[in-house]
Amino acid sequence: MDRTAIVTGGSGGLGAAVVARLLEESWRVVVPWIAETELERLPKRDGLELIQADLFEPEAAGALVAAADGDDAPLRGLVNLVGGFAAGGRVHETPIEEFGAQFRLNLRPTYLVTQAALPKLLEAGDGAIVCVGSRAALQPFPGAAGYISSKAAVIAFAQAVAAEYRNAGVRCNAIIPSVIDTPANRASMPDANHDRWVKPQEIAGVVAHLLSPDAAPTSGAAIPVYGRA
Repeated sequence: MDRTAIVTGGSGGLGAAVVARLLEESWRVVVPWIAETELERLPKRDGLELIQADLFEPEAAGALVAAADGDDAPLRGLVNLVGGFAAGGRVHETPIEEFGAQFRLNLRPTYLVTQAALPKLLEAGDGAIVCVGSRAALQPFPGAAGYISSKAAVIAFAQAVAAEYRNAGVRCNAIIPSVIDTPANRASMPDANHDRWVKPQEIAGVVAHLLSPDAAPTSGAAIPVYGRA
């Protein structure tokens, strides 16, 4: 394991699959956590390191990156999966505080960890970043303007990073999922056709590819990972 990837949200339904796939591909994987319940979803494995960090704080993001950048396995990848969904009313029914909370949840940690990681990647002249948007950002539905807008901002941010660092050897792309087949989504939508939902392991394969040298020509992309949903 001669390279390290940080996976934020690595204890979630998608994150755990991404962590497993990267470990299979001989990455050293660093996963930040904040609540002890997260540790129950990530059993100990060779190459996996768990670091307590509040990614909404700049100092914690910086400390995470410093700890992840090892001498024998320097930081070369970042997967930004921290985020969440909250429905609400229509725009005229939604307080600005609820609207803004979705930006804090979906954009702030992505920005802070990316900002902290970039100097390490620039120093190496090599690295890849993956962010997670949502199909809702491209195909909106009623009652979730904060979520939709914040995920659109994540996609735009990934493309801005790609434009700023394209000549420095650092790539950045966004994946665009629809409904992911996780236990939480099954519980919230028990009557849906789960067979059509994309599997976390399938998305993990796309993420691993985007971090790999095989994806060297790809930066600034917004890649659908809808499955048949």
